[in-house]
Amino acid sequence: MVTVRVEITEQRDASYDIHIGRGLLAELSELVGHACPAARYAVITDSHVGKVYGVQVVARLRDGRRPAELFEFPAGEWNKTRETWAALSDRMLARQFGRDCAVIALGGGVVGDVAGFVAATYLRGVPYVQVPTSLLAMIDSAIGGKTGVDVPTGKNLLGAFHQPALVVADLDVLASLPVAQLAAGMAEAVKHGVIADAAYFGFLEGEHRAVLARDAGVLERVVSRSVEIKADVVAADEREAGRRATLNFGHTVGHAIEATSKFAVLHGEAVAIGMAYEARLAEALAIAQRGTGERIRGALERYGLPLELPDPAAVPELLAAMQVDKKARAGTLRFALPRAIGSMHGDVPTGWTVAAPEDMVRRVLQEP
Repeated sequence: MVTVRVEITEQRDASYDIHIGRGLLAELSELVGHACPAARYAVITDSHVGKVYGVQVVARLRDGRRPAELFEFPAGEWNKTRETWAALSDRMLARQFGRDCAVIALGGGVVGDVAGFVAATYLRGVPYVQVPTSLLAMIDSAIGGKTGVDVPTGKNLLGAFHQPALVVADLDVLASLPVAQLAAGMAEAVKHGVIADAAYFGFLEGEHRAVLARDAGVLERVVSRSVEIKADVVAADEREAGRRATLNFGHTVGHAIEATSKFAVLHGEAVAIGMAYEARLAEALAIAQRGTGERIRGALERYGLPLELPDPAAVPELLAAMQVDKKARAGTLRFALPRAIGSMHGDVPTGWTVAAPEDMVRRVLQEP
C-alpha cells in the first residue's frame, strides 16, 4: 500500500492520508475506524456502484462492528442536484443519524461530490471518507475537499470546501471499469502532467497501450503520481485562492460543454476537449510555446479521447455558459493556461489565470 499525505495548513487537524493499493476494500473497516471513528456510518453511493460494491462494503463495516447503512441515489451527472442532496440529508435525518456519525462516499466523482456536500452540511458538518471507484475520482475529484452539486445555471455552482478524513483507492476496482470511463480518467492524468510534471506527461505518452490494457504496475504509477501532484497543489492552496486554479486547465471549456450538452458527455471527455481548445487559446495569446497544443492533443488522442466540440454550432451557448464559470470576473472570461508541458502561466503576484477576449475565444472555438 502506498500512502500519500495531504498536509492542510490552513485548517487545524484537516490533513489526511490517501491510501493506494490492491484489496483495500477488504481492509476498509479497519482503515475507516482508525482515521474516521464514528458511532454510525452512512454509506452513500449511486444505483450502479451500489449493486457492485454497496452491499459488501456495508457488510464488511458491520463485520468490523461498525454500524453502517446504505443510501443510494440514481446514477448519472444529471442527478447531481440540490434535490438529491436534500433527499439524502432527509433520509439520514429520518434514520436519526446524529453528529457522531460519518459519511462514506462510495463511487465516482458524482457520488464523491454529492456525498461530500451532504457531509459538509449535515448538522453543520460531519466527517467523511472518500472511497473512489473510478480512475477519475481516484486521481482527482476525491482529493481536495471540493464538494457540491450542479444547478441549471452551471456545474458545481453550489458547494463547500470540506476535506475528507481519509481517501481509500482500491486499484482492484479498475478491472471492472468500462473503457470509456478509464479513458475519461486519463484526461485528468494528462492534465496533471501538463500543469506540473513534463516527465510524467512523457510517461503517459509512452505507456498508453499499457494503461488501456490495465497493466497493474503502470496503473499504480499513474494513480500514485497523479495523487502526489493533486495533493501537493491542494496542500499549498486549499481554497483555490492561488495555484490551485491551475487544476482548472481544460475545465472552463469542459464545464461549458457538460452544461450545454445536458451532461451527455463524460466529465473526462469534456475536459479533454477543453484542454485541446484551451491549449490552442494559450498559443493564440502567445502564452504557450508553439507546438504545446499539438502535443497535448496527441497525448489525448492516444487514449481515444474526443478533441472536437460535440456541437460546433453551439459556440454562442458555450460562451454564455463560460460567463458563469467560477473563474470569470466582471464578465471577463479567465483561463488557466500552460506555458509549456509541465509549466503553467502565472505566479503568486500576478495570479494563476489569464483574461481572454471573448472574440478570441470564439475564434479558437470555431477553428476546424
